[in-house]
Amino acid sequence: MKYQIEIIPRTLHFKQPAGTSRGVYHTRQVWYLRVTDLRNGQYGVGECAPLPDLSCDARPDYAEVLARFCQQVAETGEIDYEAMRSYPSMLFGLETAFRHLHTGSLKLSDTPFGNGTAGIPINGLIWMGDFEQMYRRIEEKMKLGFRCIKLKIGAIEFEKELELLHHIRKHFSEEEIELRVDANGAFAPEEAARKLAQLNEFRLHSIEQPVRAGQWETMAALCATTPLPIALDEELIGVNDPHRKALLLDTIRPQYIILKPSLHGGIRGSEEWIALARERHIGFWVTSALESNVGLNAIAHWCATLSPSVPQGLGTGLLFTDNVDYPLHIQGDCLWYHPEEQEPDLIKFLQ
Repeated sequence: MKYQIEIIPRTLHFKQPAGTSRGVYHTRQVWYLRVTDLRNGQYGVGECAPLPDLSCDARPDYAEVLARFCQQVAETGEIDYEAMRSYPSMLFGLETAFRHLHTGSLKLSDTPFGNGTAGIPINGLIWMGDFEQMYRRIEEKMKLGFRCIKLKIGAIEFEKELELLHHIRKHFSEEEIELRVDANGAFAPEEAARKLAQLNEFRLHSIEQPVRAGQWETMAALCATTPLPIALDEELIGVNDPHRKALLLDTIRPQYIILKPSLHGGIRGSEEWIALARERHIGFWVTSALESNVGLNAIAHWCATLSPSVPQGLGTGLLFTDNVDYPLHIQGDCLWYHPEEQEPDLIKFLQ
């Protein structure tokens, strides 16, 4: 036995209900992994955070499957990446726990971000809600200094959502505020083209997943004719084989893909997506998937190695009442890592 791997289940509580296309989240189930090197006692912590009804590995026997993989890794000392292709959130937890173990610090990258000399630009996320809630949240993000706002749509009447976008554009040009919208597959195929044309009037940066995943031909037709760049998100979930990844990109030809390591193959699988996208001149950015600061820190340090030039979706570190306090801070419209701050006592946090 080379390593000891402890699995610590934890239920996190949202500060305020998180409205998504799949309902409203009040709590979040995660599994923390603590990997200890039995030779020297050093340890690393990772986070496995599948999303119910969305992650391809969100299954009733999640804890049992995770325990089997952890036992195998503890005995062999290696992650079997091929065997774990279909289990991205478990793979991400193991990958990042070992990164923490090997660095001996929460500073997981030797980058300007990791050194505290540069922040990662992020978008301000506006959760789904009623008109008044979303209106208020948009104004709050603008006052905080965000230059890119991502608006989740599909929860209220489309005309109301257009009214929200009109309000923003009435006060801020596209040079002042970059707008992204995320439909989470809410548009019916027969109405998608019309709605894209209406949204394009507001000079948006992009729209995520206009129709639900799995309709490759429909999405391909939209991407070929859209006046508004389309980014794929849910479409990538469960597509874990490299050949099928290439087939998806060659069939749909999106303008962008969005990568969440917990959903899209861990770090190893996400890097496969990036390499395929670059070969095809498809843009990308990285987002978190409602992880706590354990997962967010790992994603941010990995993202920093990609030299991000556009706003990323990494502003979810303040969502939970029972989060662990990492040296991560949002200042203006950037996420910063402060290496001079004292790191949290993770052993105590996981007790």
